[in-house]
Amino acid sequence: MLGFVPPLPQQPGRPPSAGHMIVCGDDALARRLAVELRFVYGERVTLLLPPGRDANSPETPLTQRGRAAALFGRMSAAMNRAGNGGGTTGGSGDTNAGVEAVRIMEAPEPSDDVLEEAGVDRAAALALVYDDDERNIRAALTARRLNPRLRLVIRLYNRKLGQHLEELLDQAAAVAMPGIDPALLDASTTVLSDADTAAPALAATALTGSSKIIQAEGLLLRAAERPPPRPGETADPGLCTLALLSSTTNDPAGAEGSDSSGDEAPQLLPDESAVAAATGRGTVVLEAVSRADPDRPATRMGGRGAPLAQVFSRRLRWSALGVAAAALALVIASLLTTEDTAIHSTYLTLLDLLGMNDPAEGAPPARQIIQLLSGIAGLLLLPLLLAAVLEAFGTLRTASSLRRPPRGLSGHVVLLGLGKIGTRVLVRLRELDIPVVVVEEDPEARGIPLARSMHVPTVIGDVTQEGVLEAAKIRRAHALLALTSIDTTNLEAALYARSVKPDLRVALRLYDDEFATAVYRTLRTAHPGALTRSRSVSHLAAPSFAVAMMGRQILGAVPVERKVMLFAALEVAGHPQLEGHTVEQAFRAGAWRVLAIDATPPADRTPDLAAIPPYNPDGDAVPPPSGLVWDLHPGYVLRATDRVVIAATRRGLAELLRRQRSVVPRQ
Repeated sequence: MLGFVPPLPQQPGRPPSAGHMIVCGDDALARRLAVELRFVYGERVTLLLPPGRDANSPETPLTQRGRAAALFGRMSAAMNRAGNGGGTTGGSGDTNAGVEAVRIMEAPEPSDDVLEEAGVDRAAALALVYDDDERNIRAALTARRLNPRLRLVIRLYNRKLGQHLEELLDQAAAVAMPGIDPALLDASTTVLSDADTAAPALAATALTGSSKIIQAEGLLLRAAERPPPRPGETADPGLCTLALLSSTTNDPAGAEGSDSSGDEAPQLLPDESAVAAATGRGTVVLEAVSRADPDRPATRMGGRGAPLAQVFSRRLRWSALGVAAAALALVIASLLTTEDTAIHSTYLTLLDLLGMNDPAEGAPPARQIIQLLSGIAGLLLLPLLLAAVLEAFGTLRTASSLRRPPRGLSGHVVLLGLGKIGTRVLVRLRELDIPVVVVEEDPEARGIPLARSMHVPTVIGDVTQEGVLEAAKIRRAHALLALTSIDTTNLEAALYARSVKPDLRVALRLYDDEFATAVYRTLRTAHPGALTRSRSVSHLAAPSFAVAMMGRQILGAVPVERKVMLFAALEVAGHPQLEGHTVEQAFRAGAWRVLAIDATPPADRTPDLAAIPPYNPDGDAVPPPSGLVWDLHPGYVLRATDRVVIAATRRGLAELLRRQRSVVPRQ
């Protein structure tokens, strides 16, 4: 299926030279990251994979080495075609010219001996992207001991643990190397999560005209996707146009292009002439920048107690209201027919309702009739109190169980899979107040406790079985997000959902880009009026991990169809394409664009530009003003002391970093 793959040169006895990069992992992210470093950044890469077949796909005849070799072979062929076509950006040539092939090693664990054989003592960076957090932590501690100067990029799902681990490893590097430059120390350890990186993009596929948020120094940068304008309308350009989509007024679905789509691919960072000529196309524009809210502690969902609507049913509440109205009517009748006070009439009526009063012998007929009616109304209290007790016990029993989809639910998103990715996407969707129904086969999946605590309707069952999607109210859903780890399951669910509701918006998680392209074209032909999107988690996350391995601060990655645009913070010093040039001159179409300048003096700058002001419980402190200037004058000359925020393509950012390495030698 993969075609002929040229064999990779094996160098088992040849130690790697200094300054190379090591990638250790056991899934698609490791292979994608090695491809990114080798074919985009032109780095020497050693890829460490576990031996044997892929545990997640035992039926696949390819081993981890074979899957990596197939991926490298396809990428090499694509690079050769691009090189023969002369389509390199900026005339910089091939990024991997003169670079050795990826060195593939196999080992069950990244032990001391294995890391030493991979040359960790002479490496510039090490990426630990195993799916197991514990294995990544153990290997990170070992690598830091073997090479205190090593730049570490670690994949962790646990956010809090990642923060503590980053501080621990940086402290270990500072102790081992007293007097180290703080700037180098800040880049020595980076903890990332592929789930956190990909979740906003996957959640955005379920929305129309959604926005992507990038955070920098307490400010929020909003990249908004604008649909193609209707005939006679003019699209809002925002602050600047970041990308031109393949969707047009006549074809709103677009080609959903990727790097291998040729002319059908979206155009990143176009110049003014390209924007002016692209009338009727969808765009991604930079919107206004606003200040981010402080990082406040998490609040409880709802109050401390459960509301009556969740404890007692509507029928029971109406019944209780009817009994109360009857009691009030009896009190009023007693006041009108007797000369008692309001308090005494209420007291007697309550005694009659509860059957605690003496018979009204010798009393006026009106009083006797009221007592009889009160006794009849009191008979209704017993079943009412019994029903209330049973419903309260039932609520307590089901409080820890999963909620089923309500009958009248509509316009919601059906989310398939509650693994690492699905759980993060669920959180993102609920942050946007989007109704969600979850379908998960494993009742012990990672995200089940979260869905229970958030009271998200959940259906437990195999999505490929008949009736499961119907239980999730797929006929009245707005979109389907198929995010399981099995491509065939996602595809089967999408096909069945489209057969039930042809105009359903569908987003699939697929690994292989060629397979994703074929699926998209088929679904687009079969259902031209519905939107279909396909995303790969490893493809979305790999650029962020690669930039971190280059020692640069990545602020975020925004998917543009199946391409990725990066936002990063760079020091102007050492970049001849930026230093001494105006903002207008520094802009290179299709490669990079300067969006903001940090006007803060170098001594007062925040090392982490993506950090937000700390939360102040008193709320009386004014957050410090941001030094970022977003409204740039085109004639401003960039100085060596400036720090800039840029939007760049993968190859554009690689060219900037590659040029810097030729000017500033590696430490």
